[in-house]
Amino acid sequence: MTYSDPLGQIVEVSRLLGQDPTLVLHGGGNTSIKGTLDDITGQTIDTVWVKGSGWDLATIEAAGFAPLRRERLLEVLSVDSLSDEQMANEIRQASLRADAPTASIEALLHALLPARVVLHSHADAIVALTNQRVPDTEALGDGVLVLPYVMPGFALAKTVEAALADGADDVDAIVLSNHGLFTFDDDHERAYSRHRELVARAEAVVGLSDVGEEPLIRREGDIRQIARLRSDISRAAGRPMILSQSTHRRAREWACRADVDAVVSRGTATPEHVIRTKREPLVGRDVERFAAAEHERFVRERGDRDLVELDPAPRVVLDPEWGMLTAGESVRDARIAYDVYEHTIRIVDAADALSGYTSLSESENFDIEYWSLEQAKLHRRPRPEFGGEVAVVTGAASGIGRAVAARLLDGGAAVVGIDLNPGVVSAFETERWCGVVGDVSSEDVLRGAAETAVRDFGGVDILVVAAGVFPPSADLAANDARGWSLALEVNATAVARAFSEFHPYLCQSPFGGRAVLVSTKNVAAPGPGAAAYSASKAAAAQLARVAALEWAGDGIRVNSVEPDAVFDTAIWTPELLEARAAKYGLSVAEYKTRNLLGMEVRSRMVADAVALFSGQQLPATTGAHLSVDGGNDRVI
Repeated sequence: MTYSDPLGQIVEVSRLLGQDPTLVLHGGGNTSIKGTLDDITGQTIDTVWVKGSGWDLATIEAAGFAPLRRERLLEVLSVDSLSDEQMANEIRQASLRADAPTASIEALLHALLPARVVLHSHADAIVALTNQRVPDTEALGDGVLVLPYVMPGFALAKTVEAALADGADDVDAIVLSNHGLFTFDDDHERAYSRHRELVARAEAVVGLSDVGEEPLIRREGDIRQIARLRSDISRAAGRPMILSQSTHRRAREWACRADVDAVVSRGTATPEHVIRTKREPLVGRDVERFAAAEHERFVRERGDRDLVELDPAPRVVLDPEWGMLTAGESVRDARIAYDVYEHTIRIVDAADALSGYTSLSESENFDIEYWSLEQAKLHRRPRPEFGGEVAVVTGAASGIGRAVAARLLDGGAAVVGIDLNPGVVSAFETERWCGVVGDVSSEDVLRGAAETAVRDFGGVDILVVAAGVFPPSADLAANDARGWSLALEVNATAVARAFSEFHPYLCQSPFGGRAVLVSTKNVAAPGPGAAAYSASKAAAAQLARVAALEWAGDGIRVNSVEPDAVFDTAIWTPELLEARAAKYGLSVAEYKTRNLLGMEVRSRMVADAVALFSGQQLPATTGAHLSVDGGNDRVI
């Protein structure tokens, strides 16, 4: 589709840039287009629409561009000096829309460049070309202004302004060493074609091309040791962290290099990557040593500046047995760290094949890592309730188990759900969800779920046992042997196996493991015709009590939630409802609300109770039983 309006054009070309990972990664890059807007008085305003912070070029929409008064931005550039805070304030004040996103910090440069369309990327090939001891930038041809690295924002805009003032009339592209590429033209398609042309020239020099399919490998290593590493990283960070083990061969091969320590010590491909990956990865597993070195670097580099020290935990780990692992406050952050470092590997290898890879100094990296604009963000990052934590939920495809999984996901947790129903795999569309199909009473299935939780997310902090069966009603005198065996296997034996399997990982939860059993009011007040269900659930309740006694020394809290009359679950078929209601001489509607409060109990109410026990609001509570039943006179 060809767009005629300015915003349509910049959206179109931005997405072309953003959808190519060799050009842009995870919100990187920025674009703009110039035009005019009429304000409320009818005055025509010279406008530059600049990509808004937080928007991803791959999926950006018109609303993702901030309309700015170009004349005002050019006036701002007339001053001799400007702090980052002043610059951000001036850019914000130049906005023509109160609800517009905050424009990229490169807004001043976008306003300065005379061409109508400006495109900026961090193309791998361009970075590999400039990050060398002897960069061959002449291969890019005429019309390209090559500049040394300058901090983004006001300083960069002034540097480009001075360079263009020296008579660079034929320039339609700027290469910023250790940073990336700008191309600009009055036509958006020509600006994009020029961008592609220059990237292709750089690729030809450095030997980089499109990212192909990465060969996959089997992930190796003792998962208990990996969980321990994640615990160490979390403690160094001061909060729970996700740790993900790579499945790609290139990362494993790099981790196995004999010279890996020397190779990784040269810094990031672009300074901005330090925010995602730290300047260097951890080689090996000594988190304490890495954190101490990071602290020493902070003390050495900060001088007399008033800075808030960032956590010293590594974000990338290279280990010859495990390959590459990446850490982050969320699954997304860990995956971004992986993508960034995987591209760093490509860039370093390409540069080393020529004159040798080099990057900015440790001090220059530090200035970006502790940039005042990044420091300000530290106070705007509230941690989600379960941010960085990992939960395993059994019976997660439907009913209470699904509601619990949804509640934990809503709270920011990464969740591994187990269920016999194949629908568990696609139960939730988020990178923080992984469904495992299988029988919860199978040791192999539980072991596989543990491996998934550790290799994908780093460990297990929360175990919620919600899977259960309710065999057909039968008086004890006419007990159904098959129903009895099934109830014991799923409601009791599976609980014992789950507790046993996940205990080693709950022990290594960085701030204390939690296990929650979804029990039932039948433990305290069994009903007629439900002997198999009541007895098996009572057995599970005893297991939870024993676990609370045995695991307290490990810092693990074990509690039970006892729901009743939760009818939006798979076990409550219409036939079962009719049968149970008949047992009490009630209609189905009466049976559903037969509690003291006269209300219908929903799965989400039970999930909220589970979340209470799973969080940190009750740190001194273990072995507790919480009823979620609307009030039951037999229990009370």
